[in-house]
Amino acid sequence: MTSTSTLPDIGRRERAKEERRQRIVRAVRDLIRETGDTNPSMRLIASRAEVSIATAYNLFGSKQAVVLAVLEDKQTFAERLASVKAQNPIDMVFVAHELAVSYYTQDPEFYRPLWRALLDSSGKSDMSIVPPERQAETRAAWRSVLMQAQNEGYLDKEESIEWLERSLTHSATGAMLSWATEALPTEALLPSAGLGYAYILSAAATAKGKTTLKQRIAAYKSSLP
Repeated sequence: MTSTSTLPDIGRRERAKEERRQRIVRAVRDLIRETGDTNPSMRLIASRAEVSIATAYNLFGSKQAVVLAVLEDKQTFAERLASVKAQNPIDMVFVAHELAVSYYTQDPEFYRPLWRALLDSSGKSDMSIVPPERQAETRAAWRSVLMQAQNEGYLDKEESIEWLERSLTHSATGAMLSWATEALPTEALLPSAGLGYAYILSAAATAKGKTTLKQRIAAYKSSLP
């Protein structure tokens, strides 16, 4: 039987392990902000975190896992989305949009390089910034919001939720590409992408849904140059 006297030692070891883990996560985040490089070497990461390379690999297993841990640490979209409220399902679409964009506008030095890497088609990167399972979770969250709007009569029952979600994703990706390449200023990202959402949803909206969408369109237009 394990002696209870060893429990404090176990607790200290776990706290020390978590402290080293957080140092590594902070090191990666700071390196991305400072250099724009989303693929720093494990040696550089370990040096910045003041740990050995062996410790970094023991705690995470791979460099890809380190970068993913940085994303997990910064972006818990589905969890936060579940806790927010809106007056109606159409408004919920835009509340979700504003929540998603808030990550990027609050920390552009960190997210711009990540989006440039995500949108890079050169094939030079040796790692996937956003794994397929994360992308699937995000798309499922958006489809759930759209399905609720359809069930409550704000979107036409004949419209495909899958295609609506894809259209919104394509529109948002275009806005993110412009922002990542600095063609679109950070303050214009939210209204630009939101306006695209509103126009797409208007084509699938019922009369009840169009009323809310007209208000959104007017608000986003007024905040753009």
